[in-house]
Amino acid sequence: MKRVSVFVAVLASGFALSAAAQTPATSASTAAPKVAVIAFQAAVTSTNEFQRDFGDLQKKFEPQRTQLKTLSDEVDTLTKQLQAQGTTLSDADRAAKAKTLDDKKKQAQRIAEDAQNDYQQAMQDTFGKVAQKVDGVLNAYAKEQGFTVVIDATENQQQAPLVLYAAPSSDITKAVVDAYNAKSGVPAPPPAVPAAPKPAAARPSAPKGAASK
Repeated sequence: MKRVSVFVAVLASGFALSAAAQTPATSASTAAPKVAVIAFQAAVTSTNEFQRDFGDLQKKFEPQRTQLKTLSDEVDTLTKQLQAQGTTLSDADRAAKAKTLDDKKKQAQRIAEDAQNDYQQAMQDTFGKVAQKVDGVLNAYAKEQGFTVVIDATENQQQAPLVLYAAPSSDITKAVVDAYNAKSGVPAPPPAVPAAPKPAAARPSAPKGAASK
């Protein structure tokens, strides 16, 4: 897909009009350009294929999240123990607990950094794989519909085109997503079902006056 900035498109239109003014009357009139707008990143992430692959990616990194949660809980516990028992511990015990706490903090930081780097790379690969195919569908759709220019209106992108106005009818994002889903054959992922609250375990009633947990 050739991303054309609005400035270049307007400039080109100006040259076209200037040339048309100098063209003999016998030449055929040039048809007005047909412009469409698409939020390309949103289109890619809205496809069934990306949603499926994104769900698989979340499952892949679940062990790292669980490991980090466990380490975080251990760090919190050790920190509270040092704060509560610091004055009663011997110097050797205090030093041992402090070293264990420091080691766990470093371990958690190392795992978090590695997981973050791996996750970002995996996300880029997942997005890029689908984006390349969406780009092909977009080109075919634009040619079929007779669009002369398609502007990527994705927000917060580098060197974003300046879209001063776009009629809702010119937004082909959903149409391209629907066309891609139909071509890919990937079904829509099932809607996320909120986890049911766990039933409270039956237990003897607390003695009168006792604080309930």
